[in-house]
Amino acid sequence: MSKILVLAEKPSVGKELARVLGCKKSGGGYIEGEKYIVTWALGHLVTLAEPESYGEKYKQWSMETLPMLPNKMLLKVIPETAKQFGIVKKLLQSKEIASLIIATDAGREGELVARWIMEKAGFHKPVKRLWISSQTDKAIKEGFTKLQDGKQYLPLYRSAQARAEADWIVGLNVTRALTCKYNAQLSAGRVQTPTLAMIVAREEEIKRFVPQNYYVIKANLGKFVVTYQNHKNQTNIFDKEKAVHIAEKIKNQQFVVKEIVTSKASTPPPMLYDLTQLQRDANQYYDMSPKETLNVMQSLYEKHKALTYPRTDSRYLTEDIVDTLRDRLKAVAKGEFAPFVAEIIREKRSIAKSCINNSKVSDHHAIIPTEQSVSMTAMTTGEKRIYMLVVKRFLTCFYENFVFEKKKVVLECKQERFTALGKTVLQKGWRAVTQLQQEGEEEEQSLPVFQKGDTLLCHSVEIKQLQTTPPARYTEATLLSAMENPAKFLQDKNMKGYIEGGLGTPATRADIIEKLFSAFYVEKRGAFLYPTSKGIQLIQLAPADLREPLLTAKWEKELESISKAKAEKSKFIAEIKQYTLSLVENVKQNQQEYRHDNLTKTKCPVCGKPMLAVNGKKGKMLVCQDRSCNERINISRHTNVRCPVCHKHMELFGDAEKKLYVCSCGFKEKADIFHKKMAEQRGASKNTVQNYMKKQKQAEREEKNQLSAFGKALLEALKEE
Repeated sequence: MSKILVLAEKPSVGKELARVLGCKKSGGGYIEGEKYIVTWALGHLVTLAEPESYGEKYKQWSMETLPMLPNKMLLKVIPETAKQFGIVKKLLQSKEIASLIIATDAGREGELVARWIMEKAGFHKPVKRLWISSQTDKAIKEGFTKLQDGKQYLPLYRSAQARAEADWIVGLNVTRALTCKYNAQLSAGRVQTPTLAMIVAREEEIKRFVPQNYYVIKANLGKFVVTYQNHKNQTNIFDKEKAVHIAEKIKNQQFVVKEIVTSKASTPPPMLYDLTQLQRDANQYYDMSPKETLNVMQSLYEKHKALTYPRTDSRYLTEDIVDTLRDRLKAVAKGEFAPFVAEIIREKRSIAKSCINNSKVSDHHAIIPTEQSVSMTAMTTGEKRIYMLVVKRFLTCFYENFVFEKKKVVLECKQERFTALGKTVLQKGWRAVTQLQQEGEEEEQSLPVFQKGDTLLCHSVEIKQLQTTPPARYTEATLLSAMENPAKFLQDKNMKGYIEGGLGTPATRADIIEKLFSAFYVEKRGAFLYPTSKGIQLIQLAPADLREPLLTAKWEKELESISKAKAEKSKFIAEIKQYTLSLVENVKQNQQEYRHDNLTKTKCPVCGKPMLAVNGKKGKMLVCQDRSCNERINISRHTNVRCPVCHKHMELFGDAEKKLYVCSCGFKEKADIFHKKMAEQRGASKNTVQNYMKKQKQAEREEKNQLSAFGKALLEALKEE
C-alpha cells in the first residue's frame, strides 16, 4: 500500500504532526503510520554550494578570479545535517511513497527549505502544500482537509531561490573583493550594509552636534506649577540674561488666569502585533534582543502552541478568523486575564473593526493567542513575558477608546505668558488592561477648578539650566523601526515610493542585527549600539549604492513580483549579475586604505600574527586578523551577577581557577571565593554551588563551540532576506 510523505521543517513540528495524524512507529529520523510517514529537516539540509565547487581557481581568494558568476547555481548537502538528508532522500525515492505534503513553515524561506531538498533528491511525484498559521491540533487537522496543489507555490519558491542566489552573487563577490583588496575580514550584504550605514550615519551626526545651553522657567502657584511660554509657544530660552530678568520680574507677583481651554480627546486601542512591533516592545520593556524575541516566539508557536505564526508583517486579521475569537478568549481566561475575558464575553463585546482587513493580510495575519489553553507555569521567564504582551494586546482590542479631557490654562504675570497642562481620565477603556504592565509615561498634574480672571500668588520661581541633546543612538528596538521605515535615509527622495517594504523582512531583521555584532561592526554599551572602527571603515570602503536602503527595497519589490508570477526569476538574476560586475569594479578602483586600530601585542597561538581586541555582544575577546585562521580567544564575558558594592552587572575574566569577577566601580574578587560567599549568605549547600559552577563551565564550552570559522560565518551571513 502506497503512503504519503509529510515533510516538516523541524523535528519538534514533525513529531506533533505525526501525533495528530496517528503515526506512532518511530524509524529514526521519521515516524510512520498507516497512511502517512512524517519526516523533517533540521532547518536547511541543502544550501548553495561554495565558490570552490565551481573550480579549483576559486579555492584561493584572489581579485583575478572576480567576479564569480556561475551559469547555473549548484546545491550541496550541508555536512552537519547530511545524515538526516540521507534519511529524507531515501524516503523521497522510496517506491512506497506516492506523493509528498510540504509542511515546512508557511513562508518564503520555508518553501525554499523543502524545494531544495526535493531538487537535490530528484523528487518528481505529486506535491501538496500544508499552509497553517498555528500549530494547534485543530489548525493541523483543518489544514490537512484544505491542502493546496504544490504548483500554486512554485512562484513563491522561485522568489526564495532568486533571493538566495542574488545574495550569494552580490554578497560573496563584494566580500571577496573587499577582503582581498584590504587584507581584512570584511563582508558586505544588501541588507546588512545599509543597516550598518544607518548606525554609522547616526554616530557621525552625534559627533558633529554642538550642545547649547537653554533655560526653562517654572513658577510654583501653590497647588500646581506653570511654565513660561513665549508668543510662539516655545518654552526654551537661549539667553540666560533674559531668563534671569523674567524670573526676577515675576517673584512674589500675582498671576492672572487669561484663558482656559478644555478639549475632549480619545485614543483607540493599539493595533495587534506583527513580529517587528513585538520585537520593539520586548526590547523596550525587557531588554530582549530581536533574535531572542523571535526564538521565544518560535517556541510559543511550536512547543506551547500558545500563539499564532510569528514571522508575520501584518497587524490585521481576516474575516474568517472572527468566528474563532471566542475560543481564543476562553483559552486565555486565567489569572489576571480572567476578569477581562469574563467581561468581554458577558457584555458580548466584538473586536475593534479596525483590526479586521482582508486586504492587509498576505501570507499570515497578526500574532494572537491560539484556541489552545496553556499553562504559564511550564514557560520560561522570556516565554511568559512575550505571551503576556500578546494576550494583553489582543484583549485591549475588545475595549473602547481611552477617553480623557485635556485642560490648558494660560496665565499672565507682568506681561509674561505662562501655561499649565492637566488631564482628567473620563473613560479608561482599553487602558484597563494595559495598566497591568508598566507603560513608562509621565502623569500630567491635576489642575484645580479655574475661572477666567482668577488671581494666584507666585510662591517660588525656578530657572532650570538644560542642554540641547544630540539624536539618540540606536537601540535594537529603534533600529528595528529604522529598518522597517528607512525612507528618510535615501539620498534620492524621489525614490521613497520604492522602499515601502523596508530593509529585509520581519523574519530576517533580527538575524541581520546579530550578524553586525558577530562581525564586530557594532558593539553594545548599555542599551545603545555603537559602530566600531571596523564598521565605520567598512561603510567608507563599500560601494556607495550598496550602503543605500534603496537596493534591498528594489529587490524586495522584484521578489514579490516573482512570488506572484508577475516577473521572471531569470531576468532578475541577469540584472543582478550585471550589477555585481559594477560593484566589484568599484572596489578594485577604490584608492582608500583600511587600518586596524585595535591591534594588540598578543600573538595568535595558531599563526603567530598579532591579534585584534574586539568587544563582542557577550564580552571581550581577541580575534586573529588573518581571515584564513580566525582564531578567537575569550578574555571576559558579561554576566548577570551583581556587584555587592554598587549592584551593577560584573564581567568575568580568565579561565578555570583564575576566574575573576571585575566591576567598573573597582570591585574585584576570585569567582570561586565570590560564589562561596554568596552561597553561604543564602544558606546554599556545597552541592548547589558545585552544580552552579558546572553549569557555568558548560555555558562557556557551548559559547566556545559557537565561535565558527570566518568562511562558515560568511555563508551564514548571506542567508539574509
